[in-house]
Amino acid sequence: MAEVRVAALYQFTRFDDPAAIRGPLLALSVAQGVKGTLLLAREGINGTIAGSDAAIDAVLAHVRALPGCAEIDVKFSHAALMPFHRMKVRLKREIVTMGEPDIDPLAGVGHYVAPSEWNDLIADPDTVLIDTRNDYEVAIGTFRGAIDPQTRSFSEFPDWFRAKRAEIEAEGRTPKIAMFCTGGIRCEKSTAFAKAEGVEQVYHLKGGILAYLEQVPQDRSLWDGECFVFDERVAVKHGLEVGEHVLCRACRMPVSTEARESGDYVEGVSCPACIGTRTEEQRASYAERHRQALLAAQRGEAHVGAVFSEPDAD
Repeated sequence: MAEVRVAALYQFTRFDDPAAIRGPLLALSVAQGVKGTLLLAREGINGTIAGSDAAIDAVLAHVRALPGCAEIDVKFSHAALMPFHRMKVRLKREIVTMGEPDIDPLAGVGHYVAPSEWNDLIADPDTVLIDTRNDYEVAIGTFRGAIDPQTRSFSEFPDWFRAKRAEIEAEGRTPKIAMFCTGGIRCEKSTAFAKAEGVEQVYHLKGGILAYLEQVPQDRSLWDGECFVFDERVAVKHGLEVGEHVLCRACRMPVSTEARESGDYVEGVSCPACIGTRTEEQRASYAERHRQALLAAQRGEAHVGAVFSEPDAD
C-alpha cells in the first residue's frame, strides 16, 4: 500500500468572501479523495490535508490559484495510513485564534530565521526563547531552554506576553525575543503581536518545528522529545517519523509510552491526565464508543467516534 502524503499549509492573505471559496475547495477535495481540515477566514487559510500525491497536487494547485496564495507555505510529510477520517472546510473568524482583532500579520511580522541558523540564535544568552504552543504540546517536547507560557489556548498568549515583557523590562533587559510553534502560523501572529506592542528584536523559526525536525540532523538538534501534530499520527520526531505518543480518546491529550503503563490508562476510555475528571457513566460511554470503533475497524469502516479533532492552530 502506497504511503499517504500529508500537507500542512497556511497563508495569511485577504479573502473578501471566504464563503465563496469554501464550496469549490470542498468539492474538489472530496472528489480527489483528500481528507483533513482546512480553515478559511478573511485573513487567509490554514489546515492539514492528506491523500495521494496526485490528489494533494490537485488541491494545492487550486489553493495556489486563490488570491495571495501563489507562494503558500506547505510542509509535506508521509503517513503509512490515512490520518484523517473525512474532509472538512470550515469558515472561521480567524485561521488561528488569538482574539486580537487588530493584529495583521500582513502588516509586519518578526524576522524569519531558517532552521539551519536557529541553533545559533537560541544559543545566544541575549535571546529569550518562547514556545507559543499550548501546555499539552509543550509537555511532550520543546527546545532546550525554552519558556513554557503554560497556556491552555493561543488566545491566552497576549496577556501572558504582556506580563512577561513587563517582567523582563523590570530587570532592565532588552533581549532578542525568539518564538516558535509547530508549523509557523502561530509565530506569524505572535511576532506580529509583539511588534504591535513595540518590540522590534523579535524572531521566529521559519517553517516551525516541523521544518527544523525535517532539516536539522539529530546529532545537531537542540530539540528534546516529540512534536504534537493535529492528526492521527499524534506526534512526530526527527525526520518527521511518527512518534511514540497515542491519543487519549476521552480527553484528546497525547499519552506517552510511560503513561500507558499506568493503571489509569485504558485504551479509548481514560489516561492519567483525565482519570479524575470523568464520571463512571462517561467512562462507560467511552468504552462503548471504543468497542464500536474496534468493530468498525474490523469491518474496514471508519467510525465517527474515532475522528480526530480539527487543527485549531497549526
